Amino acid sequence: MRKKSVYRLPKFLVRQNNAKPASEIEPIARLWMLRILMKLDGHKNFIHERCIGDDELAQAIGLIDVNQESCDSSEEDEYDAKEMLTRLKALHRKAEKQLSDATPPDDLRQNIEHLAALAGLSEVDCRILEFAVMHKTEAMLYELTSQVKTPSFVKLCHAVSIILDIPEKEVRVALGTQGILTCSGLISIGRSGVCSDLSDRLELLSNTFADRIASPEADIVSLLRGMVSTAAPAELGLEDFAHIQKTLDVLVPYLRQAVATGKTGVNIFIHGKPGTGKTQLARVLAATLERELFEVASEDEDGDEIGGRKRLRALRAAQSFFGKRQALVVFDEAEEIFGREHEFLGFIFPNKDDKSHGKAALNRVLEENPVPTLWISNFVRGVDPAYIRRFDLVFELPIAPKSQRQRMIEEACSGLAEASSIARLAECESLAPAVVSRAAAVVRAIGDQLDSQAKTKAIEHLIGNTLEAQGHAGLRRNDSTRLPEIYDPAFIHADVDLAELAEGLKSSRSARLCLYGPPGTGKTAYGRWLAEQLDMPLLVKRGSDLLSMWVGECEKNIAKAFRQAEREGALLLIDEVDSFLQDRRDAQRSWEVTQVNEILTQMEAFPGVFIASTNLMSGLDQASLRRFDLKTKFDFLRPEQSVGLLRRHCEQLTLDVPDKEVEIALQRLRNLTPGDFAAVLRQNRFRPIKTAWQLVDMLQAECGLKEGKSVSIGFH
Repeated sequence: MRKKSVYRLPKFLVRQNNAKPASEIEPIARLWMLRILMKLDGHKNFIHERCIGDDELAQAIGLIDVNQESCDSSEEDEYDAKEMLTRLKALHRKAEKQLSDATPPDDLRQNIEHLAALAGLSEVDCRILEFAVMHKTEAMLYELTSQVKTPSFVKLCHAVSIILDIPEKEVRVALGTQGILTCSGLISIGRSGVCSDLSDRLELLSNTFADRIASPEADIVSLLRGMVSTAAPAELGLEDFAHIQKTLDVLVPYLRQAVATGKTGVNIFIHGKPGTGKTQLARVLAATLERELFEVASEDEDGDEIGGRKRLRALRAAQSFFGKRQALVVFDEAEEIFGREHEFLGFIFPNKDDKSHGKAALNRVLEENPVPTLWISNFVRGVDPAYIRRFDLVFELPIAPKSQRQRMIEEACSGLAEASSIARLAECESLAPAVVSRAAAVVRAIGDQLDSQAKTKAIEHLIGNTLEAQGHAGLRRNDSTRLPEIYDPAFIHADVDLAELAEGLKSSRSARLCLYGPPGTGKTAYGRWLAEQLDMPLLVKRGSDLLSMWVGECEKNIAKAFRQAEREGALLLIDEVDSFLQDRRDAQRSWEVTQVNEILTQMEAFPGVFIASTNLMSGLDQASLRRFDLKTKFDFLRPEQSVGLLRRHCEQLTLDVPDKEVEIALQRLRNLTPGDFAAVLRQNRFRPIKTAWQLVDMLQAECGLKEGKSVSIGFH
């Protein structure tokens, strides 16, 4: 019988494998593996009584050589567990002597030294980070660490202390909640539990971080790829946000001073509806200050959503590594971090060992962050006041006024869309500038294949589809609520000068107006025109929007409408206000009184422009009438107004100028309103109007119906 040998495996244990031989394993990794086997009792699951548990691992640490000639099948009794253990101990002693000064690969070591200089990592921090990276990149080391159970933070620190030969106390400090590794987000402690193992307990910043930091000359931005990225250039300018000029007058110099002096704890909270340009504002601010802007991603490179816990770690990493670059950081969708109604922190961070993301830690992020951070959210409701008070500035970015939207659309669609199309696009308050820019880019790319009309249709088609995909209403070519192109307050019969009223409101921007009169006399249209003159968004609410079958719901809807108008800086127009503003002396139910009380209370406190319109002035609550600054009656058109409006419409329809006889016939109509003209002109889409006489006959029919008469149309 041949002499026993522990340098080779019996044939029945030899298997095909792709394991690296000991000569190809990084020396420092081999030392760590031997420490796990000997000092953490890993040999108990490796050297069994009758065989070795993993011959690939045995080859990797140099315990065996499967390339030597194997024993014959008759020599299977050559395996000796005790001799294998003796051999393993000898390998460990030899490694401790020869490899105690071993270092990680040069690329990894140099990149970690670079991180250390930026984030202030200690020698212990660097050694732990080296191990955390290499155990993710060395397959055999990862497999071995997966067998080391670390059910608690104490066990985890003990295991790392043994493997790296570092005092356990220093490991606890490095991996603690106040340690730089944790505060920078480089390492996070995974979930604890009976089955928790070392391989999964030390979590790196991202799934690709280990491969990137081990590659040659990895820069900081590439290390954070998929978690933090360089922001795209701004597509707008500071002048596009003139509607928040008062805020910008404070914000811009404050950020400039903060960046220049390295002030810590600078945080700005920007909230507002989707599409108002919050992200663009962040990019514009960075461009104005001539600083880099980094965005914390909400999706990784594969398009998968990144959870709040990892996003917060990415933010902390950006704060640690970009502190010396005079940069800004933007964190979008901040509501998932600060939202209290979802109990976000308790839900996402249930691990008792990892307290680095608790409320106190998040407060520290807001108080100690070295890089000014712009937090962006679609809403502020539900954000814990404890967080709100820690922001330097909190402001809403409202919808840009129509004139400003139109200017931005004109710039983006120059040469691509007709003026009427641009006006329709500007009407859409939910249209984000980026949507227009992308649509314009597509049409420009194929512009030589389209005529001017086709370009306009293509722009509207692309934008309409995007709006619908975002959950908004599509573009309307025939919107009955839109002001006619020839609108002029001179054609409204009111008991005050409406143009003069608009001029006065441009300076005060605060009034409570009651517009009353017959239907169709132009009350609602004037509210729309006034909003345009004041360059304010318009919020229209009808009685049907506010009334409810549920007790108390109407009052809530009224309060909500006033809050929304104040928040958006909008002109609030409540149509059919008589629906819930009836005289309380005639009330038969308690809710009829509370509805009136609610609207009166809201009117008193509202600082902006409020318009109430009604067809029925009689019966309104007397107290409400006293609260209106101005009550204006809208009446039927005067004869000269009717003639002027007729001429305007004939010109618009390219009809002959009406003769004297036509004008005299029109002046006989005593209950004619601008609304009658609008109704008749809508018919032109399917019943083309060919003459001024035909137009007057159609108006006569409309007036006759209001008087209960059946009028035949003669079409002179």
